[in-house]
Amino acid sequence: MKILAVTACPVGIAHTFMAAENLEKAGKELGIDIKVETQGSTGVENALTDCDIEEADGIIIAADRTIDKERFAGKKVIITGVQDGIRRPKELINQFKSGEVPVYKPGKRATSSSQEDHGSKQNPIYRHLMNGVSYMIPFIVVGGLLIAIALTLGGEQTPGGIVIPEDSVWKTVESLGGTAFTFMIPILAGFIAVSIADRPGLAPGLIGGFIAANGSFYGSEAGAGFIGGIIAGFLAGYVALFIKNIKVPRALQPIMPIIIIPVFASLIVGLAFIYIIGAPVAGIFEALTTWLAGMQGTSSILLALILGAMISFDMGGPFNKVAFLFGAAMIVEGNYGIMGPIAVAICIPPIGMGVATFLNKKKYREAEQEAGKASFTMGLFGITEGAIPFAAQDPLRVIPSIMVGSMVGAVIAMIGQVGNKVAHGGPIVAVLGAVDNVVMFFIAAAVGVFVTAFMVNFLKKDVSFEPAVAVAGDTHTQENVEVTPEATTTEGEIRKLTDITNEHLIDVNLQGTTRDDIIDELINKLDANGVLDTKETFREAIFNREAQSSTGIGANIAIPHGKSNAVKRPAVVFGLQQAGVDWNSIDGTDAKIIFMIAVPEKSAGDAHLKILQMLSRKLMDDTFRNELLAVTTTEEAYRLLDTIQ
Repeated sequence: MKILAVTACPVGIAHTFMAAENLEKAGKELGIDIKVETQGSTGVENALTDCDIEEADGIIIAADRTIDKERFAGKKVIITGVQDGIRRPKELINQFKSGEVPVYKPGKRATSSSQEDHGSKQNPIYRHLMNGVSYMIPFIVVGGLLIAIALTLGGEQTPGGIVIPEDSVWKTVESLGGTAFTFMIPILAGFIAVSIADRPGLAPGLIGGFIAANGSFYGSEAGAGFIGGIIAGFLAGYVALFIKNIKVPRALQPIMPIIIIPVFASLIVGLAFIYIIGAPVAGIFEALTTWLAGMQGTSSILLALILGAMISFDMGGPFNKVAFLFGAAMIVEGNYGIMGPIAVAICIPPIGMGVATFLNKKKYREAEQEAGKASFTMGLFGITEGAIPFAAQDPLRVIPSIMVGSMVGAVIAMIGQVGNKVAHGGPIVAVLGAVDNVVMFFIAAAVGVFVTAFMVNFLKKDVSFEPAVAVAGDTHTQENVEVTPEATTTEGEIRKLTDITNEHLIDVNLQGTTRDDIIDELINKLDANGVLDTKETFREAIFNREAQSSTGIGANIAIPHGKSNAVKRPAVVFGLQQAGVDWNSIDGTDAKIIFMIAVPEKSAGDAHLKILQMLSRKLMDDTFRNELLAVTTTEEAYRLLDTIQ
């Protein structure tokens, strides 16, 4: 018998390879030929070929994230969580021997024990919407910037505003930008549908989105706008999903995803939109557009306050995207006065935090000062996400500050009648000539930036530079450890575990009695050895990872790990807690062997992940694990770790 398997965890590090190792080990013990494909942070390894799949008697998918299953159609497939691959590998394999595994059919789960979406706390409606938005944004940006370039370089001032001559090449560039805009709503709808029903939902979603954007289908001049596109996307997705789940004869199964589902779903969505949905939604959208166009005085100021708050509150999250989509839709309807305040609000959080670090360096560590430079630059190009590192580290001070700044800037822009003809923000759109009342744009942005900078610096305390102190149980010096050239090995030179650890990063006598205590001890080790810029930031990354799923992988092992800008270089710290601590491990055992992995956020290579894979596999060796538990000195532990290569 030949069994294939695919393993993957959300982060793609430890659990992925633990499951692979245990499945391979179980297969060998049961006399089963097994091949495991791992989909980790370093990409797909040991990939399953068409020949492998053809010869296989069954497939195990042990994963906590979405895996493409279409290639396994017609095969017996078990779909379960990665933890089952670690804890129950023999039981999974034995299911094929007992003949209890059903044949996988596209669009259906192979077994009721599937945990493909296990651990995902994200609202599925929001996930589907953001999938559409993520594919739509490039079309908005390309279209907007092409139009801005055409207006800047080819526009001529006339009493009626900037006009591009019809016989100019810049008119062609403007047309290209307009073409990109026409894809906006169909792409939004199409990829919402794909998120719901996979590829069979694409055609119905695109067609539904096109109908939503073109009111001529149902007698409306304006169309149903982005609201109609969202409705069309969800309708197409769920209609396609419903058809996918209909049981059909085996002869029809091959043509379901390419003919039957797209045709019938497109027909249902198209007719529903033309005869039922389109006109009412278009009426609502037209009324909304008219209301916004007529907003004056205090009502327009209230709108600016709301938009400014939404843009800055989550910096690229759902609130930000809703406000952005609203402004983009108004551009399509010819109302540029909504996107103007949004364009100002977009750039204030990142530029404001950058300016804050320039004005008062005592409030920020060196790493934060460097992040401030990057944040400032990102703000110039309208990338609100530049402020996220600051908000993540100090949300109670940073988020209110950037919200107040963005609200102030948006109100000034609204009062100053700042318009924006492209769906983008920041000074870049003003420089490219897409903004009406450019002077007021920069005044609004400057005031908002300085409100943010002064407010956040008023709220923040000066940084205290305290020397690192070695943790209890450390047999080495209590002073900061000087980092030797060997300890700063570049990622490209990593060949074994001891390339990213040393005896100063080993503690065989951890004192903590809880998971959090142990994590803090290990982080202190990293900090004392010059691995971290700010241990608070890295600690947050570690606990964010723990929140996804426990890194207690069972067999008395825990491998907490995190990526963070606070990490200077890849490093591993190892510790033993002989009494064990509760780590919410998948097998219920207390963690005694703990490895903490620290990785820079913008790590240039993936050699450290290769080491983690080898570590994960090595720890499945009972003999090696028992030897680790038996060590009593740092030197003994280091010699054992030096064998992992």
